[in-house]
Amino acid sequence: MSLAARLRALRLDLTPLRTSRDFRLLFVAGTVFYLGGMVTYVAVPFQVYRVTGSNLAVGAIGLVELVPLVVFGLYGGALADHVDRRRLLVASGLAQAAATAVLAVNAAGLLGGQHVWLVFVVAAVLSATSSLQRPSREALMPRTVRHDELPAANALTSLGMQIGVLVGPAIGGLLIAYVGLGWCFVVDVAGLLVASAMYAAMSAYPHREETTPPSLAGVRAGLEYALRRRDLLGTYLVDIAAMLLAMPVVLFPALVEDVFQRPELLGLLYSAETVGALLATALSGWTGRVHHHGRAIVLAAAAYGGCVALAGLMPSFWLVALFLALSGAADMISGVFRGIVWSQTIPEAMRGRLAGIEMLSYSLGPLGGQVRAGVTADLWSVRGAITSGGVACVAGVGLTAAWLRDFWSYDSRTDPHAVAERATRAAAGESQA
Repeated sequence: MSLAARLRALRLDLTPLRTSRDFRLLFVAGTVFYLGGMVTYVAVPFQVYRVTGSNLAVGAIGLVELVPLVVFGLYGGALADHVDRRRLLVASGLAQAAATAVLAVNAAGLLGGQHVWLVFVVAAVLSATSSLQRPSREALMPRTVRHDELPAANALTSLGMQIGVLVGPAIGGLLIAYVGLGWCFVVDVAGLLVASAMYAAMSAYPHREETTPPSLAGVRAGLEYALRRRDLLGTYLVDIAAMLLAMPVVLFPALVEDVFQRPELLGLLYSAETVGALLATALSGWTGRVHHHGRAIVLAAAAYGGCVALAGLMPSFWLVALFLALSGAADMISGVFRGIVWSQTIPEAMRGRLAGIEMLSYSLGPLGGQVRAGVTADLWSVRGAITSGGVACVAGVGLTAAWLRDFWSYDSRTDPHAVAERATRAAAGESQA
C-alpha cells in the first residue's frame, strides 16, 4: 500500500453521515446539545461566584447535580427501553429549554434580582433532564446506521462531543465579556429548541420486542446483565480507573499559578486534551479495522495514564500541554472502542438501561478523581499528584486486564454477544440497521 493510501485510510470515516439521514440529524442535534450545554456550563458557576463570592458555593453546584444524575440516569435508561426513544429525546430537550429559560430570566434580574437558590434548583433539574435524555440518544444511535458502520458512527459521535467541549466554553466566555451573562442562556435555549426539532424530524424506531414499564426490577436486571458480562464490566472498570486515578483537570489552576506562574495560560491547559482528542478523531479511520476491542481499550487507557504521568514531570509548560494533548488522544481512542463494544453487542431490549449505567461510570469517576487529585496535591505536591495519578492509572488498568482475561481477549468476530447481535440485525432486515 502506498503512503498516500495509508494516509487516506487514517482519515475519519464519514460514511454514516452520507448514508443515513437520521444519523445526520442525531449527530447535528447532539453536537448542538453539547455546545449549548457547555455555554451554560461556563455561565452557571460564573454567576454563582459573582453573586456570592464563594468558591464553596461554586463547588456545591456539583453536589446538587449528583443525586439527579444517579437517579435519573438509571431511570432514564429503563425508560428508554420502554417508551419511544425519539419522543423522549424531544420531551427532555424541551424540558431543558424551559429550565434554561428560567436561568435567562433570573440572570436578567426579572424576578427581583439574581437568586442563587433558583440557580441551584435549575441545575438539579437540568442534571435530571439531561440524564433522562442521554441513554435514549445513545441507545437510538445503533438503529440509525448499518452494523458495519458502527465504528465510524461512534467516532463521529465523539467528534460532535469534542466540538461542543472545545467551542462551547469559548462562546460562553465571549458572551459574558461582551453582551452579558444572560445571553449565554438565551443561546443555549435556541440551540435546545433547534436540536429538539431535529430529533422530532427523525424516523420512528419502535422497539423490536415487547417491553415492560420502568421499575426497580428492570434497573436491577440491567445492572445484573452488565456485571455478568465480563467484557462490559471491563469497559466500565477501565474507564473508572482512568478517571478516578489520573484525571488532572482540577489541578490546572494550581499548576499554572504555583508551578509555572503563568495564569494567563490556564485556558490552554483546559483545551489541550480536547485538541488531542480532535486530532485522534480526525485520524480514526483505522479503528474500523480493529477487532480486538478489549485489548485496544486497555492499551489506550494505559497510554492515557502514561501521558498524564509524563505531563506531571515535564519541566516546561508547553511540554505539559503536549502530553496532555496526547492523553486526550488516547482517552478518545479508548472511548471510541468502548462505544463500539456497547453498540455492537448489547441487545436492543437492554440498550437504554446499559447506556444509563455507562453514563454513571464515566460521570462518577471524574467526581471522585477531583477529590483524589485535590487531597494528594495538598498532602504532597501538584506535580506529585499528577504523576502518581498517571502511574496508578497504568497499574489499575493493567490489573483490570489481568483479572478480566475475557475482556483482554475480546474479538468482535467471534464474541458470542457480537455474533448474536449481528444475526439479530440481519434477521430484522432493516435497511438502516
